[in-house]
Amino acid sequence: MFEPLIAHIRRFVPLSEADADLLISAVRFKKVRKKEFLLKEDQLCTANHFVLKGCFRMFFIQDSGVEHIIQFAIENWWITDYQSLEAEKPSRFYIQAVEDSEIAILDRSIAGPLFDRIPMLDRYFRLIVQRAFAASQQNLLFIYTLSGEERYHHFNDAFPGFVQRVPQYMVASYLGFTPEFVSKIKTRR
Repeated sequence: MFEPLIAHIRRFVPLSEADADLLISAVRFKKVRKKEFLLKEDQLCTANHFVLKGCFRMFFIQDSGVEHIIQFAIENWWITDYQSLEAEKPSRFYIQAVEDSEIAILDRSIAGPLFDRIPMLDRYFRLIVQRAFAASQQNLLFIYTLSGEERYHHFNDAFPGFVQRVPQYMVASYLGFTPEFVSKIKTRR
């Protein structure tokens, strides 16, 4: 069941069979139902979550009640609140399943000792976090340099299957729009 995780790690760093077995013995498997939360605001994030199957969203809720999605995660993506995880402070975010899903969970308490035993995992996570940070920078660039319609078309072109998979109001929230704005864009095309 953890083959996708091992294959993903091996795309970035070498991992021996013995190290793969050690990793598999350290992670937990969990089935997550659609709309179930991995994390809620004010909870402590205690793990990294690798999506084996399904889709998740990370979001926050303004005092006005408006939700803002800041991240999605589909198969072979990680999702966690790194600030809460590393600083051991309550989260400002929610992480929720968009679909029935399956995840591999690497608990914070296990990660450090595991990285000591498998140094390549430390390198792997550094590379993954660098890529995630670069994607966040790119998203900010798009927010400030592209029109709303251009952002939608870029997202749709970059992730065509994703737009079909996620409800329109969630795509709108992620891109900073109302669902009505997305409807207008789609009818113009």
